[in-house]
Amino acid sequence: MDPLFNDGVDLAIVLIVVFKVVLTFAFLMVAVMFMVWFERKLISDMQNRIGPNRAGPWGLLQTLADGIKLFFKEDSKPDQADLTVFKLAPYLSLVPAFLTFAIVPVAGNFMDGGDGTIELFGHTTYAQLADPPIGILLALAMSSVAVYGVMLAGWSSGSKYPLLGSVRASAQMVSYEAALGLSVATIVLLAGSLSTHTIVSEQTNYQWNLWAAGFVPFVLFLIAATAELNRPPFDLVEAEQELVGGFHTEYSSIRFALFFLAEFMNTVTMSAIIVTLFFGGPAGPILVGPEWLWPPIWFFTKLGVFLFVFVWFRATLPRFRYDQLMDLGWKLLIPLALGWLLLIGAFRIARDQDWNLALVLAIAVVVLLVAASLLNGAIAAARRRREETETEAFS
Repeated sequence: MDPLFNDGVDLAIVLIVVFKVVLTFAFLMVAVMFMVWFERKLISDMQNRIGPNRAGPWGLLQTLADGIKLFFKEDSKPDQADLTVFKLAPYLSLVPAFLTFAIVPVAGNFMDGGDGTIELFGHTTYAQLADPPIGILLALAMSSVAVYGVMLAGWSSGSKYPLLGSVRASAQMVSYEAALGLSVATIVLLAGSLSTHTIVSEQTNYQWNLWAAGFVPFVLFLIAATAELNRPPFDLVEAEQELVGGFHTEYSSIRFALFFLAEFMNTVTMSAIIVTLFFGGPAGPILVGPEWLWPPIWFFTKLGVFLFVFVWFRATLPRFRYDQLMDLGWKLLIPLALGWLLLIGAFRIARDQDWNLALVLAIAVVVLLVAASLLNGAIAAARRRREETETEAFS
C-alpha cells in the first residue's frame, strides 16, 4: 500500500493525489504525441524517406497539428447507429489505457535495499499513481474492458463492415488474452504478489524476471501484447486488402482521434508493463548526482527501447493471415505458456520441499514432451479430417 495513506487522508493528501493524476495524464498525452512522431520518423528512416518535417522543428508538432485538424473536422453520425453506444465506445478504448498506466512505478530507488519511495511536497509516496494489492490483475482487467470498446464501436455503427471488423478484432484480442494472462501468472508466482511495486522490488540488483522466469514468458508476453495492441504483424483489424478500416470505419473527427489516441497510448502503456514485469522497472545503478535522478532515466530508457521494438516490428514483419494468427495463439502460445507456468510451479515446489531438482526437471520435461506430442497428434488428426471432408465435398 502507498505510504502516502498511512496516516489517513486529509486535504494535502487529496491535493497530492490530484497532482499525480494530472501529471500522469499529461505525461501520457505528451508520450502519445512523441510516439506518433517517433514511429513516423523511424519508419521513414528505415524506408529511406523524409517523414514529417514541416510542423515544428524536425516535425515534432505534426501530431499536434493532426490532432487540431481532427478536432475541428465534421463529426458524422450514421443514420442507423445506436448513438448512445456509438459515442461511448471510444472512451471504453481510451480510459483503460490510462488506468493501466496508473499502476506503473516510474521512479524511486529500488537498488541496494531501497524501498522505491520518493518525497513529494514533504510526504513519502510511491512514484506511481496507485499501488492496489491486485495491481497486475487490474492491468489484465483493463485490457479485457478495451475489447468492449472495439466490439461496441463496430456493432453500434449500424454497418456490416465495421461489425465484421469488430468481431474479428474481438476474437483476436480474446485469443491472445489467455497467453498474456498465463505469462503474467508466471511472474506473479515468482514475485509472490500482485502488486506492481512489489514485483519491481523483487527484481533489485539486476535479478530481473527476464532471467528468473527463463526468458520464455517474456517472449510469449511480447508476442501476445503485440496482438492485443493490434500492432503489425497482427493488425488484421485494418487489413489493407479491404476497402474499409475496420471497426472504426464510421467514426470521424474527435471520436476517430480517440481511437487513434487509445491505440498509441496502449502501446506506451504495454511497453511500461513489460518493463515493470520483466526488466525491473526504474531499478538501475545510481551513478553520479542525486539519487532521485537515475531511476526515471533508467525507466524511460527501457521504455524507449520497447517503443523502438514495436516500431521495428511494424517496419519489418509482413502481416499474418487470419488462420495463422489464430493457430499461433491457440495452438502454440497458450499451450507453451501453460506448460512453462506448470514447470516454474514445479520448480518452486521442489525448492520449498527440498526435492531433487534434477529429477523434477527430468520428469517435467518428459511430461511436457508427451503433452506436446499428444497436442500435435490431435491437431494433425483434425487437419486430416478437415482435408478429407473438403475433398468429399468437392468430389
